[in-house]
Amino acid sequence: MLLLHISVRAITAAVLLIAVHGQAEAASLPVFEVDPSWPKIPSQWKLGDASSISVDARDNIWVLHRPRTLRANQASVPAPPVLVFDPVGAFIKAWGGPGAGYEWPEREHGIHADSRGFVWVGGNNCPARALPGLKPLGDDQILKFTTEGKFVMQIGHSTQSKGNADTQNLHQPADAAVYEKTNELFVADGYGNHRVVVMDATTGKFKRMWGAFGNKPVDKDDCPPPSLSSVPAGKGPDQFGIVHAIRVSKDGVVYVADRENRRVQAYTLDGKFVKQLVRGSAPFARDLALSRDAGQQFLYVGGGTDIVVVDRKTLEIVTTIEGKGVVGGGHQMDTDSKGNLYVALTSQGVQKLAFKGMR
Repeated sequence: MLLLHISVRAITAAVLLIAVHGQAEAASLPVFEVDPSWPKIPSQWKLGDASSISVDARDNIWVLHRPRTLRANQASVPAPPVLVFDPVGAFIKAWGGPGAGYEWPEREHGIHADSRGFVWVGGNNCPARALPGLKPLGDDQILKFTTEGKFVMQIGHSTQSKGNADTQNLHQPADAAVYEKTNELFVADGYGNHRVVVMDATTGKFKRMWGAFGNKPVDKDDCPPPSLSSVPAGKGPDQFGIVHAIRVSKDGVVYVADRENRRVQAYTLDGKFVKQLVRGSAPFARDLALSRDAGQQFLYVGGGTDIVVVDRKTLEIVTTIEGKGVVGGGHQMDTDSKGNLYVALTSQGVQKLAFKGMR
Protein backbone atom coordinates (compact mmCIF):
# COMPACT_ATOMS: atom_id res chain seq x y z
CA MET A 1 0.00 0.00 0.00
CA LEU A 2 1.08 3.57 -0.71
CA LEU A 3 0.33 6.36 1.77
CA LEU A 4 -1.01 9.30 -0.20
CA HIS A 5 0.73 12.64 -0.23
CA ILE A 6 -1.59 15.17 1.45
CA SER A 7 -1.11 18.86 0.71
CA VAL A 8 -2.83 21.97 2.01
CA ARG A 9 -2.57 24.64 -0.67
CA ALA A 10 1.19 24.97 -1.23
CA ILE A 11 2.23 23.21 2.00
CA THR A 12 3.12 19.52 1.85
CA ALA A 13 3.59 16.91 4.56
CA ALA A 14 2.89 13.23 5.13
CA VAL A 15 0.39 14.01 7.87
CA LEU A 16 -0.49 17.64 8.48
CA LEU A 17 -2.61 19.42 11.11
CA ILE A 18 -3.99 22.82 10.19
CA ALA A 19 -6.02 25.60 11.77
CA VAL A 20 -9.38 25.80 10.02
CA HIS A 21 -11.40 29.04 9.55
CA GLY A 22 -8.72 31.03 11.36
CA GLN A 23 -9.16 29.19 14.65
CA ALA A 24 -6.12 28.31 16.71
CA GLU A 25 -6.98 24.68 17.38
CA ALA A 26 -5.76 21.99 15.01
CA ALA A 27 -8.24 20.24 12.74
CA SER A 28 -8.12 16.61 11.67
CA LEU A 29 -7.99 15.76 7.99
CA PRO A 30 -8.88 12.53 6.18
CA VAL A 31 -6.03 10.22 5.17
CA PHE A 32 -6.17 7.68 2.33
CA GLU A 33 -4.10 4.89 0.81
CA VAL A 34 -4.25 3.68 -2.77
CA ASP A 35 -5.57 0.11 -2.99
CA PRO A 36 -3.83 -1.22 -6.13
CA SER A 37 -5.66 -4.57 -6.00
CA TRP A 38 -9.14 -3.10 -6.49
CA PRO A 39 -11.13 -4.25 -8.45
CA LYS A 40 -10.73 -7.80 -9.74
CA ILE A 41 -12.25 -7.74 -13.22
CA PRO A 42 -13.13 -11.17 -14.64
CA SER A 43 -10.36 -12.24 -17.00
CA GLN A 44 -12.70 -12.94 -19.91
CA TRP A 45 -13.77 -9.30 -20.14
CA LYS A 46 -12.25 -5.93 -20.98
CA LEU A 47 -13.42 -2.52 -19.77
CA GLY A 48 -13.80 0.47 -22.02
CA ASP A 49 -13.82 4.00 -20.63
CA ALA A 50 -15.09 3.85 -17.02
CA SER A 51 -17.44 6.81 -16.97
CA SER A 52 -19.15 6.57 -13.56
CA ILE A 53 -19.16 4.82 -10.20
CA SER A 54 -21.69 4.58 -7.36
CA VAL A 55 -21.93 2.85 -3.98
CA ASP A 56 -25.21 1.27 -2.87
CA ALA A 57 -26.70 0.85 0.61
CA ARG A 58 -24.86 -2.47 1.04
CA ASP A 59 -21.48 -0.96 0.12
CA ASN A 60 -21.41 -2.69 -3.25
CA ILE A 61 -19.70 -0.59 -5.90
CA TRP A 62 -21.38 -0.08 -9.27
CA VAL A 63 -19.17 0.72 -12.25
CA LEU A 64 -20.51 2.01 -15.58
CA HIS A 65 -18.22 1.79 -18.60
CA ARG A 66 -18.44 2.31 -22.35
CA PRO A 67 -17.94 -1.01 -24.19
CA ARG A 68 -17.93 0.76 -27.55
CA THR A 69 -14.71 2.60 -26.66
CA LEU A 70 -12.65 -0.60 -26.62
CA ARG A 71 -9.84 -0.88 -29.15
CA ALA A 72 -10.39 -3.14 -32.13
CA ASN A 73 -8.26 -5.94 -30.69
CA GLN A 74 -10.43 -6.03 -27.53
CA ALA A 75 -13.85 -5.27 -29.00
CA SER A 76 -14.85 -8.94 -29.10
CA VAL A 77 -14.62 -9.36 -25.31
CA PRO A 78 -16.40 -6.35 -23.79
CA ALA A 79 -17.74 -6.53 -20.28
CA PRO A 80 -21.43 -5.64 -19.92
CA PRO A 81 -21.83 -1.89 -19.34
CA VAL A 82 -22.73 -2.28 -15.64
CA LEU A 83 -20.44 -4.21 -13.27
CA VAL A 84 -20.76 -4.64 -9.51
CA PHE A 85 -17.93 -5.27 -7.04
CA ASP A 86 -17.67 -5.57 -3.27
CA PRO A 87 -15.36 -3.32 -1.19
CA VAL A 88 -12.41 -5.72 -1.49
CA GLY A 89 -12.80 -5.83 -5.27
CA ALA A 90 -14.48 -9.21 -5.74
CA PHE A 91 -16.76 -9.34 -8.77
CA ILE A 92 -20.47 -9.82 -7.99
CA LYS A 93 -22.42 -9.46 -11.23
CA ALA A 94 -22.82 -7.57 -14.49
CA TRP A 95 -25.65 -6.56 -16.81
CA GLY A 96 -26.86 -3.79 -19.09
CA GLY A 97 -27.05 -2.78 -22.71
CA PRO A 98 -29.89 -2.52 -25.25
CA GLY A 99 -33.09 -4.39 -24.46
CA ALA A 100 -36.83 -4.49 -25.02
CA GLY A 101 -38.96 -1.63 -23.76
CA TYR A 102 -36.30 1.02 -23.26
CA GLU A 103 -33.65 3.05 -25.10
CA TRP A 104 -30.18 2.28 -23.78
CA PRO A 105 -27.88 5.34 -24.06
CA GLU A 106 -25.47 5.46 -26.96
CA ARG A 107 -22.69 6.88 -24.81
CA GLU A 108 -22.90 5.74 -21.20
CA HIS A 109 -22.19 8.51 -18.72
CA GLY A 110 -23.74 8.35 -15.24
CA ILE A 111 -24.83 5.64 -12.81
CA HIS A 112 -26.51 6.05 -9.42
CA ALA A 113 -27.44 3.22 -7.06
CA ASP A 114 -30.06 4.68 -4.74
CA SER A 115 -30.90 3.68 -1.16
CA ARG A 116 -34.16 1.96 -2.15
CA GLY A 117 -32.60 -0.71 -4.35
CA PHE A 118 -32.81 0.92 -7.78
CA VAL A 119 -30.11 1.82 -10.28
CA TRP A 120 -30.28 4.84 -12.61
CA VAL A 121 -28.31 5.05 -15.88
CA GLY A 122 -27.91 7.98 -18.27
CA GLY A 123 -25.82 8.96 -21.27
CA ASN A 124 -24.40 12.01 -23.02
CA ASN A 125 -24.30 11.25 -26.73
CA CYS A 126 -25.19 14.12 -29.05
CA PRO A 127 -25.71 13.61 -32.80
CA ALA A 128 -23.30 16.37 -33.81
CA ARG A 129 -20.38 14.60 -32.12
CA ALA A 130 -20.49 11.75 -34.67
CA LEU A 131 -18.19 9.61 -32.52
CA PRO A 132 -16.91 6.40 -34.13
CA GLY A 133 -19.18 3.42 -33.57
CA LEU A 134 -22.10 5.46 -32.23
CA LYS A 135 -25.43 6.17 -33.89
CA PRO A 136 -26.35 9.85 -34.42
CA LEU A 137 -28.80 9.85 -31.53
CA GLY A 138 -29.25 12.14 -28.57
CA ASP A 139 -29.24 10.62 -25.09
CA ASP A 140 -32.25 12.56 -23.83
CA GLN A 141 -33.38 9.93 -21.32
CA ILE A 142 -32.53 8.33 -17.99
CA LEU A 143 -33.31 4.70 -17.15
CA LYS A 144 -34.32 3.07 -13.88
CA PHE A 145 -33.56 -0.60 -13.17
CA THR A 146 -33.66 -3.00 -10.26
CA THR A 147 -30.29 -4.14 -8.95
CA GLU A 148 -30.73 -7.32 -11.03
CA GLY A 149 -31.06 -5.30 -14.21
CA LYS A 150 -34.84 -5.52 -14.62
CA PHE A 151 -36.16 -2.44 -16.42
CA VAL A 152 -38.49 -0.28 -14.30
CA MET A 153 -38.94 3.13 -15.92
CA GLN A 154 -37.61 5.52 -18.57
CA ILE A 155 -37.79 9.30 -18.21
CA GLY A 156 -37.46 11.11 -21.55
CA HIS A 157 -36.78 9.66 -24.99
CA SER A 158 -33.83 9.49 -27.34
CA THR A 159 -33.36 12.57 -29.57
CA GLN A 160 -36.60 14.18 -28.32
CA SER A 161 -35.29 17.08 -26.23
CA LYS A 162 -36.85 20.44 -26.91
CA GLY A 163 -34.39 22.37 -24.78
CA ASN A 164 -34.18 23.66 -21.23
CA ALA A 165 -37.92 24.39 -20.98
CA ASP A 166 -38.81 20.76 -21.77
CA THR A 167 -40.29 18.99 -18.73
CA GLN A 168 -40.72 15.60 -20.46
CA ASN A 169 -37.20 14.96 -21.75
CA LEU A 170 -33.65 15.37 -20.56
CA HIS A 171 -30.71 16.37 -22.75
CA GLN A 172 -27.51 14.36 -22.25
CA PRO A 173 -27.84 14.02 -18.45
CA ALA A 174 -24.47 13.65 -16.74
CA ASP A 175 -25.36 12.47 -13.24
CA ALA A 176 -28.24 11.84 -10.85
CA ALA A 177 -28.93 11.41 -7.14
CA VAL A 178 -32.05 10.31 -5.25
CA TYR A 179 -32.82 12.13 -2.00
CA GLU A 180 -34.50 9.49 0.11
CA LYS A 181 -36.35 11.81 2.50
CA THR A 182 -38.47 13.33 -0.30
CA ASN A 183 -38.18 10.45 -2.81
CA GLU A 184 -36.94 12.90 -5.43
CA LEU A 185 -34.53 12.33 -8.30
CA PHE A 186 -32.10 15.22 -8.81
CA VAL A 187 -30.57 15.18 -12.30
CA ALA A 188 -27.48 17.07 -13.48
CA ASP A 189 -28.85 17.85 -16.95
CA GLY A 190 -26.10 18.17 -18.18
CA TYR A 191 -24.23 18.38 -21.47
CA GLY A 192 -27.07 19.50 -23.77
CA ASN A 193 -29.22 21.32 -21.23
CA HIS A 194 -27.81 23.58 -18.52
CA ARG A 195 -29.98 22.89 -15.51
CA VAL A 196 -30.83 20.83 -12.47
CA VAL A 197 -34.10 18.93 -12.89
CA VAL A 198 -36.04 17.37 -10.02
CA MET A 199 -38.52 14.53 -10.60
CA ASP A 200 -40.54 12.12 -8.53
CA ALA A 201 -38.36 9.03 -8.20
CA THR A 202 -41.33 6.65 -8.38
CA THR A 203 -43.44 8.14 -11.16
CA GLY A 204 -40.85 10.20 -13.06
CA LYS A 205 -43.16 13.22 -12.95
CA PHE A 206 -41.44 16.59 -13.37
CA LYS A 207 -41.44 18.74 -10.20
CA ARG A 208 -39.06 21.71 -10.67
CA MET A 209 -35.81 22.90 -12.25
CA TRP A 210 -33.23 25.67 -12.02
CA GLY A 211 -30.09 27.03 -13.64
CA ALA A 212 -26.95 28.61 -12.16
CA PHE A 213 -27.63 30.89 -9.16
CA GLY A 214 -31.23 29.68 -9.30
CA ASN A 215 -31.80 31.49 -12.60
CA LYS A 216 -34.14 30.26 -15.31
CA PRO A 217 -32.02 27.97 -17.56
CA VAL A 218 -31.70 29.09 -21.18
CA ASP A 219 -30.80 27.25 -24.36
CA LYS A 220 -27.34 27.43 -25.91
CA ASP A 221 -26.34 25.89 -29.24
CA ASP A 222 -23.28 23.96 -28.10
CA CYS A 223 -23.26 20.31 -29.10
CA PRO A 224 -20.68 19.33 -28.13
CA PRO A 225 -20.14 22.03 -25.48
CA PRO A 226 -16.81 23.88 -25.47
CA SER A 227 -13.97 22.91 -23.16
CA LEU A 228 -12.37 25.87 -21.40
CA SER A 229 -8.65 26.08 -20.61
CA SER A 230 -9.24 28.68 -17.89
CA VAL A 231 -11.99 30.81 -16.37
CA PRO A 232 -11.95 34.53 -15.53
CA ALA A 233 -11.95 35.84 -11.99
CA GLY A 234 -15.29 36.57 -10.37
CA LYS A 235 -18.53 34.71 -9.78
CA GLY A 236 -18.72 33.35 -13.32
CA PRO A 237 -21.53 33.18 -15.91
CA ASP A 238 -25.19 33.45 -14.96
CA GLN A 239 -25.83 30.08 -16.64
CA PHE A 240 -24.30 26.65 -16.09
CA GLY A 241 -21.75 25.27 -18.52
CA ILE A 242 -21.68 21.47 -18.18
CA VAL A 243 -23.72 20.40 -15.16
CA HIS A 244 -21.49 17.38 -14.57
CA ALA A 245 -22.20 16.01 -11.08
CA ILE A 246 -24.79 16.35 -8.34
CA ARG A 247 -24.98 15.21 -4.70
CA VAL A 248 -27.56 15.83 -1.97
CA SER A 249 -26.40 15.80 1.66
CA LYS A 250 -28.40 14.18 4.45
CA ASP A 251 -29.42 17.63 5.70
CA GLY A 252 -30.84 18.58 2.31
CA VAL A 253 -28.18 20.70 0.62
CA VAL A 254 -27.79 20.16 -3.13
CA TYR A 255 -24.23 20.40 -4.47
CA VAL A 256 -23.75 20.92 -8.20
CA ALA A 257 -20.49 20.61 -10.14
CA ASP A 258 -20.40 23.14 -12.99
CA ARG A 259 -17.35 21.63 -14.65
CA GLU A 260 -16.37 24.03 -17.43
CA ASN A 261 -16.94 27.05 -15.18
CA ARG A 262 -14.78 25.38 -12.50
CA ARG A 263 -17.19 25.96 -9.67
CA VAL A 264 -19.30 24.09 -7.15
CA GLN A 265 -22.61 25.67 -6.21
CA ALA A 266 -24.78 24.84 -3.19
CA TYR A 267 -28.59 25.07 -3.20
CA THR A 268 -31.58 24.36 -1.02
CA LEU A 269 -33.81 21.48 -2.10
CA ASP A 270 -36.14 23.91 -3.88
CA GLY A 271 -33.33 25.53 -5.88
CA LYS A 272 -32.46 28.61 -3.86
CA PHE A 273 -28.80 29.51 -4.35
CA VAL A 274 -26.75 29.42 -1.14
CA LYS A 275 -23.07 29.88 -2.04
CA GLN A 276 -20.35 28.71 -4.40
CA LEU A 277 -16.68 27.81 -4.60
CA VAL A 278 -14.71 28.79 -7.72
CA ARG A 279 -11.21 27.47 -8.48
CA GLY A 280 -10.43 29.01 -11.83
CA SER A 281 -6.69 28.42 -12.00
CA ALA A 282 -6.88 24.64 -12.49
CA PRO A 283 -9.36 21.95 -13.59
CA PHE A 284 -12.08 21.71 -10.96
CA ALA A 285 -15.63 20.53 -10.28
CA ARG A 286 -15.34 17.42 -12.42
CA ASP A 287 -17.09 15.19 -9.88
CA LEU A 288 -18.39 15.16 -6.32
CA ALA A 289 -18.66 12.86 -3.31
CA LEU A 290 -19.72 13.36 0.30
CA SER A 291 -17.75 12.07 3.28
CA ARG A 292 -19.55 9.40 5.33
CA ASP A 293 -19.15 10.78 8.86
CA ALA A 294 -22.37 11.63 10.70
CA GLY A 295 -22.28 15.31 9.72
CA GLN A 296 -20.78 14.74 6.26
CA GLN A 297 -18.07 17.24 7.10
CA PHE A 298 -16.27 17.09 3.76
CA LEU A 299 -17.19 17.41 0.12
CA TYR A 300 -14.68 15.74 -2.21
CA VAL A 301 -14.33 17.57 -5.52
CA GLY A 302 -12.43 16.21 -8.52
CA GLY A 303 -9.70 18.45 -9.87
CA GLY A 304 -7.05 17.69 -12.47
CA THR A 305 -4.26 15.70 -10.84
CA ASP A 306 -5.86 16.02 -7.39
CA ILE A 307 -9.02 15.52 -5.40
CA VAL A 308 -9.89 18.67 -3.49
CA VAL A 309 -11.21 18.29 0.06
CA VAL A 310 -13.72 21.02 0.90
CA ASP A 311 -15.37 21.89 4.21
CA ARG A 312 -18.98 21.25 3.26
CA LYS A 313 -20.51 23.95 5.44
CA THR A 314 -18.23 26.80 4.42
CA LEU A 315 -17.19 25.62 0.92
CA GLU A 316 -13.57 26.35 1.81
CA ILE A 317 -10.72 24.17 0.53
CA VAL A 318 -8.96 22.52 3.48
CA THR A 319 -6.62 20.07 1.75
CA THR A 320 -6.02 18.05 -1.41
CA ILE A 321 -5.38 14.38 -2.11
CA GLU A 322 -2.64 13.92 -4.67
CA GLY A 323 0.78 12.48 -5.33
CA LYS A 324 2.34 9.21 -6.44
CA GLY A 325 -0.25 6.53 -7.04
CA VAL A 326 -3.23 8.89 -7.22
CA VAL A 327 -4.46 8.84 -10.80
CA GLY A 328 -6.28 12.16 -10.54
CA GLY A 329 -9.59 13.87 -9.88
CA GLY A 330 -11.46 11.50 -12.14
CA HIS A 331 -14.77 11.69 -13.97
CA GLN A 332 -17.26 10.57 -11.29
CA MET A 333 -16.71 9.32 -7.72
CA ASP A 334 -18.45 8.11 -4.58
CA THR A 335 -17.77 6.98 -0.99
CA ASP A 336 -18.83 3.89 0.96
CA SER A 337 -19.98 3.64 4.60
CA LYS A 338 -16.38 3.13 5.77
CA GLY A 339 -15.25 6.38 4.13
CA ASN A 340 -13.38 4.75 1.24
CA LEU A 341 -13.34 6.79 -1.95
CA TYR A 342 -13.93 5.22 -5.38
CA VAL A 343 -13.07 7.07 -8.58
CA ALA A 344 -13.99 6.39 -12.22
CA LEU A 345 -11.37 7.91 -14.51
CA THR A 346 -12.67 7.16 -18.05
CA SER A 347 -9.62 6.08 -20.09
CA GLN A 348 -7.58 5.45 -16.92
CA GLY A 349 -9.95 2.92 -15.37
CA VAL A 350 -11.14 2.95 -11.74
CA GLN A 351 -9.34 3.45 -8.42
CA LYS A 352 -10.06 2.85 -4.74
CA LEU A 353 -8.62 5.19 -2.14
CA ALA A 354 -8.92 3.40 1.21
CA PHE A 355 -9.83 5.67 4.11
CA LYS A 356 -7.26 5.35 6.94
CA GLY A 357 -8.85 7.69 9.45
CA MET A 358 -8.46 11.30 10.55
CA ARG A 359 -5.07 12.74 11.46
